[in-house]
Amino acid sequence: MSHLLQITEPDEVTFESTTAVVGIDLGTTHSLVSIADETGVKVLQLEGSQSELVPSLVAYGAEGVCVGKKARDIFLQEPSRVAVSTKRLLQAAQKQLEFGGHQVTPLEVATDILRYLKQQAETTLQKEIRQAVITVPAYFDERARSATRDAARLAGLEVLRLVNEPTAAALAYGLEKNAEGIYAIYDLGGGTFDLSLLSLHKEVFRVLATGGDTHLGGDDFDAVLLEFLLIEREQQLGKLAFSELDRKSALMLMRQIKEQLTTKSSGCWVLDYQGCRSEHQLHRFQLDLLCEPLAESTIQICRKVFQDAELEISEIKGVVLVGGATRMPLVRQKVREFFGQNGLCDIDPDRAVVLGAGLQAKALSYGSTSLLLDVTPLSLGLETMGEVVEKIIYRNSPIPASQSQEFTTYQDGQTQMKIHVLQGEGEKVSNCRSLAEFILENIPSLPAGRARIAVTFILDADGLLQVSAHEKTTGIQQMITVKPSYGLSEEDMLTLLRQEGTKSPDSKQ
Repeated sequence: MSHLLQITEPDEVTFESTTAVVGIDLGTTHSLVSIADETGVKVLQLEGSQSELVPSLVAYGAEGVCVGKKARDIFLQEPSRVAVSTKRLLQAAQKQLEFGGHQVTPLEVATDILRYLKQQAETTLQKEIRQAVITVPAYFDERARSATRDAARLAGLEVLRLVNEPTAAALAYGLEKNAEGIYAIYDLGGGTFDLSLLSLHKEVFRVLATGGDTHLGGDDFDAVLLEFLLIEREQQLGKLAFSELDRKSALMLMRQIKEQLTTKSSGCWVLDYQGCRSEHQLHRFQLDLLCEPLAESTIQICRKVFQDAELEISEIKGVVLVGGATRMPLVRQKVREFFGQNGLCDIDPDRAVVLGAGLQAKALSYGSTSLLLDVTPLSLGLETMGEVVEKIIYRNSPIPASQSQEFTTYQDGQTQMKIHVLQGEGEKVSNCRSLAEFILENIPSLPAGRARIAVTFILDADGLLQVSAHEKTTGIQQMITVKPSYGLSEEDMLTLLRQEGTKSPDSKQ
């Protein structure tokens, strides 16, 4: 099914308003905000016009909540107070985390970052911001997408659309470069990897297939490097206690080493913890050897996406590089070897996603001649007898989508049926993620196999799901908007919204 955007004549568009609609790239390492107007799309300079890149760090303490560069400064002195790289935890959005003695969840961390981005953008634009297009990794599941939307709502933002990050990057590249043909979007960020194949033709952007890993990104490259240096340090100084606090700080240094070895062939660095200094000489070829298995993992995902799309690599016109980790020479070499061509980085890899988000925000607010057709990254289905999963909507199906399938009872006189909604590619329930359960009651008491229950899945353009079950003999029906298993009900949401409304402005930046 196609998702059509409203088409508006250019002379009908007006950007004069006291409010603004923005695009937000809520990243693992950095977050950005963009806005599109009659002159084009631009990334906003935030935090007092210091930078476009806002560190996705949140510090908690007696003085309240600090986000961005202030949180990064606190991290250098008190890393235990600072939430780092929590984006990949949004699949378990209510998991309890502790920073500086404060209990918070990944959902709350995301809310604090989005609220800060909103406030900073309002200061920059001198306009109120109520709506946004927010990007998410293409391989984010239902739980993580719902958590992102909930965090935005708690931050005072209505989400016009959740757009997959590679799709947003393709939108930016296609409109900015007037590109046409089939393009691969290779997106390796701080916490996640996605590969999407898109057909770009006359402002129509159609996703053909997507795949990825929400636990594969620059953070993992940093961790591999740290383990190597810790072994070296142990050889120099003997085995030392290395606390999680030490590790957290060391990972920040690893990121700096990785970034410097992107442009340098070698360098010297010092690990200094608990009064023990260890010096390390590191060459780029060593970094490449350490990270090669991770880089190769991205290529294995690429192969699977091509198989799903039933495309040959030779059909690809270009490979757009997205995400800060694609600056690594090793990654670019892997891309060149697999695709047979150099990756395209005409648009800054750190900014491509947010530029696309801004363009989509403009399209949904003012109208556009462009058409964006996305797909669902993971299959959706139901549990059947024997804990077998029956797929209803298959991965890489165009969204929005609606699909129905009939089921029946397996026992004589059965008057209830459990509807267990699952997401994933496994054939068994244990290999998929549980999204929701509900009971269809008052089924007529009939012999096994006689009742007819139609189950319908409706998947919207954000990749969020609604499931209904309809017993055809009696007309009994039940519908559920799938809320993920992290447990934030509408009542919980309203309670949190009331709490947000009573907080003192001084408690935030």
